[in-house]
Amino acid sequence: MASRTRGVRPLRTLTFLLFLVALVYGGLTANSLWGEGEMTPGLALDLEGGTQLILTPSAEGAQVSDDQIGEAIRIMRQRVNASGVSEAEISSQGGTNIVVQLPGDPDQETIELVQASAQLRFRVLLTEAGPGQIDPAAAAAQQEQATQQDQANQGGGGPVSGAQARAPEDAPDDGTEEPSDEASEQPTDEGAEQPSETPSEQPQSFSPEEIEAAAMQAADTDGNGELSNEPATEPTSASDTAWITEQVMYDFYMLDCTDPANLAGGGGDDPEQPLVSCGTDGQAKYILGPAELEGTDVSSANSALETTEQGAVTNNYMVQLNFTSEGGQKFEEVTQRLASMTATGQNRFAIVLDRLVISSPSVTQVIAGGQAQITGNPQNPFTQEQTIGLANQLNYGSLPITFELRSQEEISATLGTEQLERGMLAGLIGLALVVVYSIVQYRGLAIVTLLSLSVAGALTYGSITALSELIGYRLSLAGVAGLIIAIGITADSFIVYFERIRDEVREGRRLEDAVELGWKRARRTILASDAVNLLAAVVLYTLSVGGVRGFAFTLGLTTIIDVIVVMLFTHPMVQALVRTKFFGGGHRFSGLDPKHLGATVPVYRGRGRLRSGESIAERRRAAERAASGSSAGSAGSPGSADEPDSADSAEDGPADSELSSTSRKGDR
Repeated sequence: MASRTRGVRPLRTLTFLLFLVALVYGGLTANSLWGEGEMTPGLALDLEGGTQLILTPSAEGAQVSDDQIGEAIRIMRQRVNASGVSEAEISSQGGTNIVVQLPGDPDQETIELVQASAQLRFRVLLTEAGPGQIDPAAAAAQQEQATQQDQANQGGGGPVSGAQARAPEDAPDDGTEEPSDEASEQPTDEGAEQPSETPSEQPQSFSPEEIEAAAMQAADTDGNGELSNEPATEPTSASDTAWITEQVMYDFYMLDCTDPANLAGGGGDDPEQPLVSCGTDGQAKYILGPAELEGTDVSSANSALETTEQGAVTNNYMVQLNFTSEGGQKFEEVTQRLASMTATGQNRFAIVLDRLVISSPSVTQVIAGGQAQITGNPQNPFTQEQTIGLANQLNYGSLPITFELRSQEEISATLGTEQLERGMLAGLIGLALVVVYSIVQYRGLAIVTLLSLSVAGALTYGSITALSELIGYRLSLAGVAGLIIAIGITADSFIVYFERIRDEVREGRRLEDAVELGWKRARRTILASDAVNLLAAVVLYTLSVGGVRGFAFTLGLTTIIDVIVVMLFTHPMVQALVRTKFFGGGHRFSGLDPKHLGATVPVYRGRGRLRSGESIAERRRAAERAASGSSAGSAGSPGSADEPDSADSAEDGPADSELSSTSRKGDR
């Protein structure tokens, strides 16, 4: 009964491993047939080619240090790896430019992610209007109306008040579109005049000079022909509308958020000064107060699905922000001030990324606890890709300097298919040598080596292909080198196991017992060896960059697969084979023949006494010497010197016969 149970266990283990292999390849096949996957792993830059970007710092004459370039390279590498693109090469060129080489055909989001500075700031929203530039006709009509009102209120002419200069929202440049819904719902300052529609039913076209003159006239509130950049009164907080100077209003009037060039973002901004900015969707433009919080106040960010107040999960994606302890305190103070200004409509703040407003929520209550959420507009919600990209930018920090894309070009493979074929040929030669060695050294056990290597190869190929789809892993020539070395690592495990079994056979153990005892001893050695290899791979992957990481990755992966194959395939396969007649019977070509291995057997000394240590070959030679000695003793004189040896040999003769009979009974 015990033997039957021990026979079923190896079959179950083998079935489980084969199911695992079938599951991996079944998933790959389904993804290639009904998805966008392929049955081949992605290749790295040295084997496939890709896209090369050359980025130039736009420091506007400032000296760029080596530390800034090094920090920028580190952040870019983290962003690229987080986006799922591996085996990218990022290096410095001439101490100023940065060369980014991305394998394959990267999407535009990945390219933008590399060069985005990701300067995140939280600013109070002071004024919002439609995306277009000032409409000269509407501005002239509004100016005339404001002048008449001032004359009526003050009894004569005078400068327009700050509130009247800030509050009006400019009509779009075509004179027909309404401001965005989000903008129209916001209350304006008390007493502010709203822009009138252009009288003409057809859109009017104005020259740049006319638009500039209208902006100058509308922004120059004191009428002295100069634009002042000093606040009329000292601002009391970042929410104070005194930050809106004549120069700020002029920039606001001239900003055209319908121009794609103004939606590119980037560039530095002074956190201590107000900012004129566009929304990322180009639907509105804003005047923002000084920065209240910086991106460094954010400790972590991640993408998640938005939930309602009742706890229901929606299909809208958002970015969850966790502030540092200091950032959380500052954020609580800002929201407390904004929540108290709900009645005046000045309770909105803007989340600005690279000078563009990505969200402008209203604050109706104090947000404590150091946690916040960034959500998209209801008309234009975030996609999962956008939130993941934004979270990656926030997690890996801002670039120390801003870069401009100098050139972008396709590059061919530096090594190509020929080098890959040579690497694969080297691997096949190594595999063939391992198989030949196994046949010569272990005879029939070589089939275990061949099948185990086949299973390990199938698992390795399937794992690399699956990782290419899941995490964007790409196989480089250095990775191929790691796969070739894995052949030797796997073969070493087989050798340790087989030699342990043969040592037990030499000690006179039954074959099934030799397999179990040999496995217990070999398992410790195999696990210790693989643990050292895995530790070396992890350290090498952590401390290295570029192609060396590809080598370390494949080395670690194949080491884990080696443990799986030895545990779930090699040992159960040997357990199953020793129950067959060919291997269990000790056939001379099985590799487990006790006679060929020089197995030792116990020697019967009579009255229950056993003496071990003599091999079968030694006993055969002793028997031959005894036989020749007996012949010499009968032919010689009775007192010859060979007589004692003959007696001893004769005495051992029956023991040999008895031992052989006993051994055969034991075998049966």
